[in-house]
Amino acid sequence: MGLITEIRARARFVVGPVLGICAVGYFAYHVVHGDRGLIAWWNIKQRVVAAKEAATQTRGERQGLEKRVRLLNPGSLDPDMLEERAMLMLNYGYKDDIVILQERKRRK
Repeated sequence: MGLITEIRARARFVVGPVLGICAVGYFAYHVVHGDRGLIAWWNIKQRVVAAKEAATQTRGERQGLEKRVRLLNPGSLDPDMLEERAMLMLNYGYKDDIVILQERKRRK
């Protein structure tokens, strides 16, 4: 009986710190691996950087297309652009033209 009473007497002083250590471990784990933890934050940060790069590239492509569309505006029609589009749409070329075929980019 002496052993059981000794365990009970010391258990009072051990249970609190053990529960505290378990609580700290639980929260520390979720700070790193949780839905809003450090790893999730790092992944979101990488996705934001990739999205900004894609937005910059798309903005450049859009500006190029807007420039080409402005050149085809009826108020300020560029004869070279009109000739280029007509030759492309009608599959037409001069005798001395060198034609280089390129693969079209596929949109995802």
